Amino acid sequence: MEPYFPFILVLVAWIFSVCLHEFGHAVVAYFGGDTSVKEKGYLTMNPLKYTHPVYSFAMPIVFLLLGGIGLPGGAVYINDHLLKSPKWRSACSLAGPAMNLLLAALLAIPFHLNIFDPANPTILASSLAFLVLLQMTAVVFNLLPIPSLDGFGALAPWLPLRWVEFSRAYGGMIFLFFLVVMWNSPVLSGMFWMASLLLTKMVGVPPNLPARGYDLFQFW
Repeated sequence: MEPYFPFILVLVAWIFSVCLHEFGHAVVAYFGGDTSVKEKGYLTMNPLKYTHPVYSFAMPIVFLLLGGIGLPGGAVYINDHLLKSPKWRSACSLAGPAMNLLLAALLAIPFHLNIFDPANPTILASSLAFLVLLQMTAVVFNLLPIPSLDGFGALAPWLPLRWVEFSRAYGGMIFLFFLVVMWNSPVLSGMFWMASLLLTKMVGVPPNLPARGYDLFQFW
């Protein structure tokens, strides 16, 4: 069981974090005026309520296995027209990454309390460190101002309508193009990992542990 423990822990915790991310969107939307999220069942932590075969499972798991990037993949459909104001629409988009940041801070508590010995880290410590890094990659990635991501969603209420309509029509293509460019650009990927690791360090995780946790996660 021991070789598989990090993989199982990280995978289960990641599914939970996807639910938490989407729950953040839903609860802010509810208080912002879109009460339909309650009828749709989004105000729960049930992963089946946020299920999309490609975006909820395939893409996040592939990214997790290949690159250790936390790509939230739930599907919460918010009716923007029911939200009270542009500020609520921005807040609704930012609520998802905020949940990832909150979860990262909670997971980092044992490191603040010096429960783990940095010189002799356990499997659990390394796995938790990798989980914190995953949450931070989700925060950084989602806050990018790229169509289909929360960062663009937060800006959209304040942008010219033609820009928003263009992003709705071609957002998927723009997003995929960005992924390809980022994956093949040492500069962009380097900046991304630098920001994610910096945030991970800022919440108290020793910088050497996330990489060890990722190695343990990839038991194969």
